[in-house]
Amino acid sequence: MDEIRPWLYIGRYRDTLDKAYLDFKSIQSILQLAEPIQYPDINSLFLSVDDLDGTPHPLIRQGVDFILAEKEKGHRVLVSCGAGINRSTVFCMAALKEVEGLSLLDAVKDIKRRHPDAMPNQYVWESFCEYYNEPTPYLDVMRLLIQKF
Repeated sequence: MDEIRPWLYIGRYRDTLDKAYLDFKSIQSILQLAEPIQYPDINSLFLSVDDLDGTPHPLIRQGVDFILAEKEKGHRVLVSCGAGINRSTVFCMAALKEVEGLSLLDAVKDIKRRHPDAMPNQYVWESFCEYYNEPTPYLDVMRLLIQKF
């Protein structure tokens, strides 16, 4: 699990299984994109988002709205998917876009600095670009992600 912002963390499914670590990091909310895990003292939302296909626009909105609502409550939010590489990256990217006004490319670059495993796949990337009407070729993302930070 890596801190993207004091209120936003990115991680893997296995991070959601370690309640002691979640408590240590003061995680109060989890957007889960792999498997649902419930804890009585952590707000959570599970979205069934395909790892290898584009993300439907209603799921993008639902996930980002959850992150933003939990941030507004002052909660620390963990966004987790299976490996912490693809789906969690793009949802964190979208949150940064909406909160800080970053472009999608700048947001993913910032995430990569803090979470070296970040690597959205082409179909997921393109669905978020379409949703935000920000056409950025996937080749630009790949060039960015192979740079050393």
